[in-house]
Amino acid sequence: MILDDLTHADRYRMLSPGIAKAFDYLRTFRPEEVASGKYELEGDRLIANVARYQTRLPEQAIWESHRKYIDVQYIASGAERVGYVPLEHAPEITLPYSAERDVIIYAPGEDTIAFRQGQFAIFFPEDIHAPNLAVGTPAEVCKVVLKVAVEW
Repeated sequence: MILDDLTHADRYRMLSPGIAKAFDYLRTFRPEEVASGKYELEGDRLIANVARYQTRLPEQAIWESHRKYIDVQYIASGAERVGYVPLEHAPEITLPYSAERDVIIYAPGEDTIAFRQGQFAIFFPEDIHAPNLAVGTPAEVCKVVLKVAVEW
């Protein structure tokens, strides 16, 4: 997992061509100009999911990991906490891998990290994460989740 400010994104472009393209998109992203929804940027290799939502309480967290996609998550407005645990310390699997949804669901973890406006997080297949958690009281967030194909 990587958590950093978008102003430092150039440090991470070399991770993959898909991640570089995700940062190109984020650099031009204007939340006021893009409706919530799913956008195929490079077919199924790079997909942007733009969402506006109310953060949730920790007991509502969904702990997940993916196999086919790397998540590049960017907070355009607001703030949230995100749960994180490395796969080698995975809690119990509660729903096995679904190839159709590219997701494994786990029992709740405990560790969370503050994730603020202007920051991005990269979650690789070995990173279990629980996004959309409230910082204190639930509040509105605008976030872009770019799904970057592992095999670019």
